[in-house]
Amino acid sequence: MQRDEKLFEMTLDAVLQRLSDLKLAVLSMIQKLEMEYETINWPTFLDNFAIISSHLTGLTKILAKEQCPPLRNRTVLPLLVSMDRDDTLINITEGRVPVFSHDIVPDYLRTRPDPITEQKMQANEQKAANLTHDATMKQVTQYNKVVSHVLDMVSKAREEWEIESSSRTGIQQTSSMADTQLLVAAVGMGKGLKLTNYGPGPGMMVPPSIRAPSPMGGPGMSPGNVQQQQLGKAPSAVKTNIKSANQVHPFSR
Repeated sequence: MQRDEKLFEMTLDAVLQRLSDLKLAVLSMIQKLEMEYETINWPTFLDNFAIISSHLTGLTKILAKEQCPPLRNRTVLPLLVSMDRDDTLINITEGRVPVFSHDIVPDYLRTRPDPITEQKMQANEQKAANLTHDATMKQVTQYNKVVSHVLDMVSKAREEWEIESSSRTGIQQTSSMADTQLLVAAVGMGKGLKLTNYGPGPGMMVPPSIRAPSPMGGPGMSPGNVQQQQLGKAPSAVKTNIKSANQVHPFSR
């Protein structure tokens, strides 16, 4: 009896240690997914998943050993059910279970699935057992047909992508260096831009300072010279009203 009890305690210690390692691995995975979701890559994710898988494999090996006592023969019974806060229970469960009440006992000491879940599982098992061999083979054939169709679509898309990648000699050019230089020169230095002069509109008077001289105003002024002077001066957009100096002021005596 003492040997069995000692072996049972050793098995529980090994299981608890493996469960602790598994819990730390799961917490590390969750932390990476929540905090490093922008920088995490597939190799890192697969490494963490492999660590969790190794802990589960080790736990299975411990329970599958011949020296391990059959834990299913053990029964766990609640000795005290209370609504009061239990500090020892909080420390053991790391703050997850503050009280050991009647509402918590069925969930934590349950050895069978939830009644609703169990009913659904039994209904599915009964439905599967009532299927005939012909109906089963027909559903399997339809499923294989759908899977084969999806596989053909994926294979065809992969072949097209590989052909397109192999035929592509390099990165396709999406810009022209010559056009870029012309655009920079036009914006920075005005290269290639044409200036257009527009004459004054109707009803606008040009001040004398910028008014083109009359062809008869001075010697040696030909119409061609007048036209060149008019093109060389910018028109004014300011409306002016020139009055004669000898106009009588309306308020003068």
